[in-house]
Amino acid sequence: MKNKSFKFHSALLILLSLLSAQSFASDTNGIIKVKSTHGVTETINKLETVLNKKGMTIFKRVNHTAGAKKVGLALRPTELLIFGNPKVGTPLMLCSQTAALDLPQKALAYEDENGQVWLAYNDPTYMAKRHNLKDCDAAVQKVTNALAKFTKIATE
Repeated sequence: MKNKSFKFHSALLILLSLLSAQSFASDTNGIIKVKSTHGVTETINKLETVLNKKGMTIFKRVNHTAGAKKVGLALRPTELLIFGNPKVGTPLMLCSQTAALDLPQKALAYEDENGQVWLAYNDPTYMAKRHNLKDCDAAVQKVTNALAKFTKIATE
């Protein structure tokens, strides 16, 4: 009995360690948020660098804070990066053309009310459900893995 208890507690400690080591908030309404150890601009810069290295197209970078300032409003640091790659996105659209509503991909770096910087993006699994992507699991998993990898590089 002692051996079973030890194994259970060991497994529990390992699980708790893994959970506490995670730097992301769970998916909320299809949004994955990852804590960043950098400021907003540096986080987006790092993401843009890794995306460029991976051959992604950067369509637009939007500084919402600067836009707000132009109209006399204050907004905590908030920047959006719009990016994609037809080799990755087109298979999703072939499964359902309405997936194009959520493509190209977007990533948002922002500072919350507590000063914590987050990098957020749409969960590809949520998108797959939203657009009823059938027989597209491999493409969705590829996007999911790539976004997780790119986000980790940008936020650490």
